[in-house]
Amino acid sequence: MKIMEMEESLLRLGFQEELPFEIVMAESQFSNTENIETEIQLADSGYGQGQILVNPLHMACIYTAFCNEGNMIKPHLILSQETKTEYWIPDAFSAEHANLVLEGLKKVVNDSHGTGYAAHREDILLAGKTGTAEIKMTKEDTSGTELGWFAVFTTENEVERPILIVSMVEDVKGRGGSGYVVGKDKKQYVGKVCG
Repeated sequence: MKIMEMEESLLRLGFQEELPFEIVMAESQFSNTENIETEIQLADSGYGQGQILVNPLHMACIYTAFCNEGNMIKPHLILSQETKTEYWIPDAFSAEHANLVLEGLKKVVNDSHGTGYAAHREDILLAGKTGTAEIKMTKEDTSGTELGWFAVFTTENEVERPILIVSMVEDVKGRGGSGYVVGKDKKQYVGKVCG
């Protein structure tokens, strides 16, 4: 993928844009400048390093698209019976691609070899993704830290207690990486993800 195509794709997903939320939050970014400057920065960004910084709420919004036919849900501070599903970014992904990703995310939690299998439950179908980001000053830095994260959500509309969790845990280095976060998140419950 060329640099310009990557930048355009990330901008379409809400990067470098204010989140439509009741509380002002930091924007997600793909570069410390306005652009991805080099092919190396592009490659580093492709596997979660480089200069990409994603707001956890923005990440949660992106995951909502995978069970809403590619549409990203607008987040709400307080969910009530009167809250209607609104899309922040309609057609963020094609419905076909969103479904392909969703099927993969289901395997992360439900396949015994999945990185999120520790969160598997028999009473509800979950989908999720684990990740670990290295935080260090230079590529040579060996004393940096690791942030482990786990996004997990229910995949069906008619679930009594829907789940969406995005956790950031500072310095999971030596504690199991993102696996440490999966174990902590197994029984957390919040808001509706699937419209």
